[in-house]
Amino acid sequence: MGKNVRKTKKFALTKRLLNPKDAKQQSNQNNNKNRGKKNEFRTKENEMKIKRIEAVTSNMFNEHNTAIKPPYSVLVDTNFINFSIKNKIDLVKGMMDCLYANCVPHVTDCVIGELEKLGTKYRVALRVAKDPRFVKLPCMHKGTYADDCIVDRCRKHRCYVVATCDTDLKRRLRKIPGVPIMYLQNHKYSVERLPAAGNIGNAPRL
Repeated sequence: MGKNVRKTKKFALTKRLLNPKDAKQQSNQNNNKNRGKKNEFRTKENEMKIKRIEAVTSNMFNEHNTAIKPPYSVLVDTNFINFSIKNKIDLVKGMMDCLYANCVPHVTDCVIGELEKLGTKYRVALRVAKDPRFVKLPCMHKGTYADDCIVDRCRKHRCYVVATCDTDLKRRLRKIPGVPIMYLQNHKYSVERLPAAGNIGNAPRL
């Protein structure tokens, strides 16, 4: 008797041809998935971010700052002292003529440092800044750049009238509500954003 031989069908082995479009489609799908994940991550990050809202001080009544009242504390800038000397205006007398009240000029250490750096040409301005009638404010920051110091002080303590002739500094201070600005106009001092000064507060901006 012959042995039962189990016969199996033999199939032809065929090689699968790879279509180059398949690889591109797979890579595009993977990129789209990654983009979707990134967008989801960004949206979650944006949702988790807390928007910082500047706290309104208790002294503010709408746009009127009740903390600013006589005797006025006037924070003086470097160029304001220089322009006052050029126009032959006494700072304390000019401030009193402008605001019709007692004024106490305040000078920061960085303003005095700027005047010392300017050299001998501004020795008169330095002497004026060191006047005993002026209140000296200590600075804890590095350097002698006064603009950032003045803006930071006005944000923290809104009790100053800022005296400056710098247009960039005035533009920055106008963004802070309740900070009056004193400047030189027609060889005398003018002030803006000071309701207590009556019609003087409506002086045109430079």
